[in-house]
Amino acid sequence: MDKFWAQVKSQIKKSIPDHSYRMWVDPLEVLTFQEDRLCLSTPNEFFIKRLKDNYLGLFEQEFHKLGQPVRIEFKTKTSPKTPGHVPGNQVGKGKSKKNDLAQASLPGFDPRFNGGRLLKKGYTFDDFVVGDNSSFAYSASLSLAQGNMNGAGMLYLLGKTGLGKSHLSQAVGHHVITHHTALRVYYVTAEDFTNEMIYALRNNTIESFKEKYRKKCEVLILEDVHFLAGKKAIQKELAVTLDYLLDANRKIIFSGCDLPDDIPKLDDQLKSRLTMGLVTEIKAPDFKTRVKILRKKSKNLNCLIPDSVTEYIAQELCDDVRQLESGLFGVAAKGQLLGRHIDIELAKSVLANIRKHQKRITIDGIKKLVCKEYDITEQDLISKSRKKHIVKPRQVAIFLSRKYTDQPIKKIGSSFKRYHATAIYSVNAVEKELQHKGVLYEQIRYLSKKIESGKF
Repeated sequence: MDKFWAQVKSQIKKSIPDHSYRMWVDPLEVLTFQEDRLCLSTPNEFFIKRLKDNYLGLFEQEFHKLGQPVRIEFKTKTSPKTPGHVPGNQVGKGKSKKNDLAQASLPGFDPRFNGGRLLKKGYTFDDFVVGDNSSFAYSASLSLAQGNMNGAGMLYLLGKTGLGKSHLSQAVGHHVITHHTALRVYYVTAEDFTNEMIYALRNNTIESFKEKYRKKCEVLILEDVHFLAGKKAIQKELAVTLDYLLDANRKIIFSGCDLPDDIPKLDDQLKSRLTMGLVTEIKAPDFKTRVKILRKKSKNLNCLIPDSVTEYIAQELCDDVRQLESGLFGVAAKGQLLGRHIDIELAKSVLANIRKHQKRITIDGIKKLVCKEYDITEQDLISKSRKKHIVKPRQVAIFLSRKYTDQPIKKIGSSFKRYHATAIYSVNAVEKELQHKGVLYEQIRYLSKKIESGKF
């Protein structure tokens, strides 16, 4: 039967997304096989529900194709129960049963960690929509959670607000507590860490604070690292804490809106620690991924949204995932409250209110901003001039158009009366010069902030 199961897994791997296979199918093993009953082992009860809801039919179908029809059951790998045993909890050496009972958790509920925040229920790997903008970050996060990062136990998720950093970082926490119920996961923001340390200093409990994070923590999830800018004492304590955790081979995941090198007033010692692990960026989702996100969210809402409306929302709201969710929820709620059929007109009325608070980023808008800041005309920008004071702004405008719009490079090139190869050269030239972090680096940062704030 092990041979049949290996063949079934091989076929299933070809028919479902790779991340779903690694998450839900690969860990399964044959436990017993009698007559036509196959029992597969799973890590916990939560796994069983997910498998029955999404994959049981697929398993049985593949076995049938191999001429080996079976009835499949799932069982968790658990040790024999002892008196006073509490599901999902383990008694550690030197710990009293009383403390163990106090920490017990029920399947399907998110536990509260010592001084940490609750993990959001829907922030799991299975609920994350993977696109070209996030595939590497997703794979890196999943590998960290599974312990498959070739010995590396630290990950830094980089991205703007609302792109999925919190979802992936919390997904690591969910995966760990699902597969390793005895491990202690601390999920906090940098602000939480700061406030907790200040409280400990004021109440003479700093040693307990240090012991908690340095010795008791087995998985640390710390969000919004950029909040630590200028907080020297907090930075020093965190750097020492990271040394303890790294020496003990703990898992650490950070998230932030800026690279460690770009966070102002960040201690060199902490900066070096933050860059020791893998740094991966989550970018804004493209149109195709935005459509996938909206379909996933509408399915979770049990709300039927026509494809034309889904595509309209995806086209109009392209800044971040939270904005997409806001638009979708607004459309669904208005349709339900008014008892109206959801169509483009209804979607337009909802999205009009959202767009009042944003300025649409277009190639023309970027052209106007660059011309204003560099004191040249739009005619200069699209002219054939090869003078340096014209070429550089043109390259900057093409680079920013590539960064902030969904337009293909060919369309961007034609907007500046350039071939797409020339547009690609311009983007590459700017990216190369940005590595030196000179004058152009500061200019791009200044222009990017204006674009992102809508002040252009």
